[in-house]
Amino acid sequence: MTDLPKSTTQGPGLSDFMGNTVREGLTAIAGAPLETSGGRVDREKVIDALKTVHDPEIPVNIYDLGLIYEANRKLNGDVDITMTLTAPHCPVAGELPQEVANAVAAVAGVGKVCVKLTWSPPWTPDNMTDDAKFILDIF
Repeated sequence: MTDLPKSTTQGPGLSDFMGNTVREGLTAIAGAPLETSGGRVDREKVIDALKTVHDPEIPVNIYDLGLIYEANRKLNGDVDITMTLTAPHCPVAGELPQEVANAVAAVAGVGKVCVKLTWSPPWTPDNMTDDAKFILDIF
């Protein structure tokens, strides 16, 4: 019997097929501080903007998927968002937070938008709204 080589890098490994893992804490920024603020932007307007962003692989918006953990609307019009993704190896992981920041920054009365990516707690299908579960036939 021969000993196995200490290195088994003769071909591609699992990581070669997984894509890039996006690190927790990735931040995307859009907009700019307002010179004069009318206060906190309306919650429903922020939600409506979030619902315009979709993961291209899933026919449901990110809000109904439960990817948005927090949207903190500040008195000066700024919005801080904490979000996650369905998986760290999501092909659009590096792009989706910026799309979220851009969508919310386009809302009238919004100043600077900061989107922070987190993996804790991990996303599960339990985060989805009933509408999203119905669309994806998950019950």
